[in-house]
Amino acid sequence: MDQDERVRALLGFLAARYGEIVWWDAPADEVVIGAVLTQQTRWENVERALALLKDAGVCTVEGVDRADQAVVEAAVRCTGFYRVKTARLKRLCRRICEMGGIEGMSRLPTPALREALLAVNGVGEETADSILCYGFGRPSFVVDAYTKRICGCIGVTGSYAELKAAFERVLPEDAALYGRAHGRVVEYAKEFCVSGRCDECRMKTVCV
Repeated sequence: MDQDERVRALLGFLAARYGEIVWWDAPADEVVIGAVLTQQTRWENVERALALLKDAGVCTVEGVDRADQAVVEAAVRCTGFYRVKTARLKRLCRRICEMGGIEGMSRLPTPALREALLAVNGVGEETADSILCYGFGRPSFVVDAYTKRICGCIGVTGSYAELKAAFERVLPEDAALYGRAHGRVVEYAKEFCVSGRCDECRMKTVCV
């Protein structure tokens, strides 16, 4: 099998296993904020931080931009590296506001929107693609640590861009499909990789 065939086999296996899951169905503002906060932490901590930002009345791009730094730091402290993440959130939200907010950025074509996100210090490819796919509904596949690990187990290797391209060649160009596919990869990794169930993992036989 070549790499595309392996990715296709993986996606078929995961679709049969998990079905039509819904993954990160949230307003664009929350996705923007959550995509930064999820760096190097568990999703449960991100959910707690988002709830605290809502309690403080600043869980929007404009809210974070206007909020006192100490208010944001207190809310996101539970995600770790809270000073770094607050600085990144502030920079990103300021940039989005300068570009007309979520509505203004939504008018940009996908390549320009991705470039604008990546130009913000602290926003890497995974964060940008998460915002694109889940926040703006753009067909931009997310390659996270789980995806890289699962791909390695089926013999698919390469840079971020190469793995992203492999999934985008195999899948129809549709953000919802991308989101479901990525969500299934994460669910499988959480079920087997995180819990140390390597002996039960099917990945090594999926592409045989």
